[in-house]
Amino acid sequence: MLKAFSVTNIGKMRKLNQDYVYASELPVGNMPNLFVVADGMGGHNAGDFAAKLAVTTIAEQTAESTETNPQRVLEQAIITANSFVYRSAGASAELEGMGTTIVAAVCDGDTLHVANVGDSRLYVMNGQQLRQVTRDHSWVEEMVKRGGLGREEARNHPDKNIITRAVGVEMTVRIDFFEHRLQKNDLILMCTDGLTNMLKDEEIRDILKGRGSIEEKAEELIRMANENGGRDNISVILISPLG
Repeated sequence: MLKAFSVTNIGKMRKLNQDYVYASELPVGNMPNLFVVADGMGGHNAGDFAAKLAVTTIAEQTAESTETNPQRVLEQAIITANSFVYRSAGASAELEGMGTTIVAAVCDGDTLHVANVGDSRLYVMNGQQLRQVTRDHSWVEEMVKRGGLGREEARNHPDKNIITRAVGVEMTVRIDFFEHRLQKNDLILMCTDGLTNMLKDEEIRDILKGRGSIEEKAEELIRMANENGGRDNISVILISPLG
């Protein structure tokens, strides 16, 4: 039986939480479950608005979809969310330029379907190994791919928050899709960069492989991110898909 726990935290430095999460262990439309994490961007409350609008739209579109293919469902839902956010940004000076990251997932038996735009991440923990399934759409990630930056240098680069794709910024959106075969005792982590900028992958791995429930592990991730500075909003979904 699939189990999940979600939590979002404002962090220590921000006055507003511009993250938004959605977690349903129960079927949503034709999908057996649905999990979404968003990290909004934009001045004033625009990022908050973008993240909430995108996530609620994805959930609503998934619930209404007649499609049965998870990738197709997620694709159509994110395209619709992109259109809604883009049109809302164009209709209001206060919301102009807003956008949001999205990472969305469906667990269908032993197959994990993932869609990603931006630098929010999905990991799978298997035994002692933590694997990042998604790939960041960010300037520093592009530099790493080209060999211009090392991985550790990228982690501390002053421009690491510059993303190269977001939902709602342009009329069309490019989405990356991933499939991952799940194994017994896998643990799925979805999170915003408020977690990954504060904790190294090794620190995340150590918390996930430790003792405790998924609720306790999620809360420990939040606590450690805040202890290390809490410079951004922090959101986490932990999913135990196969028991």
